[in-house]
Amino acid sequence: MSESGKKLKFKITVIGDGKVGKTSLIRKYTLGNFDTDYIETIGAQFSKFDKEVSGDNIRLLFWDIAGQDDFKMFRPSFYRESVAGIIVYSLEENELGKLSFEHIQNWHEDIKRFCGDLPIVIFANKCDLINEDNLDFSEIQKIVNERKFLGYYITSAKTGQGVYKAFNDIIDKLYYDLIKAN
Repeated sequence: MSESGKKLKFKITVIGDGKVGKTSLIRKYTLGNFDTDYIETIGAQFSKFDKEVSGDNIRLLFWDIAGQDDFKMFRPSFYRESVAGIIVYSLEENELGKLSFEHIQNWHEDIKRFCGDLPIVIFANKCDLINEDNLDFSEIQKIVNERKFLGYYITSAKTGQGVYKAFNDIIDKLYYDLIKAN
């Protein structure tokens, strides 16, 4: 890390239904690994990651919020001080994939209620489990446009496809918006 640069801190909240891969995506980005065993997040998990951008030191605080309704009452306190959000859904062609896609808007309304309008990106995760040639991105693009999200990324926590670009793009957006504001 640079000694002369600014020290910045960004809290990024990662939300979405249970079992869509939120924890795995964060682990892939911050630790470079993937665990095949599913472990349910209880409440929230917190991960720190340091990154240098243009000579400035950025501490990223990723808050991985449990997707299960059992933890819904804790979310407002977990959202506090977030500067961006990542909504994750599963591309799987099953009930989880269908419902997690349908719930994107609910997750957006939830975080918006407590944090206002934040930069939001969508991670369409688990692309390693489907045939990408069959994907139609018109529905997700429609949500991105209607809700004025920054965009969407096709990711796989298992293979790493799209993960680093997706996280780096949101971090760069936060950083350069902050620089412009000052």
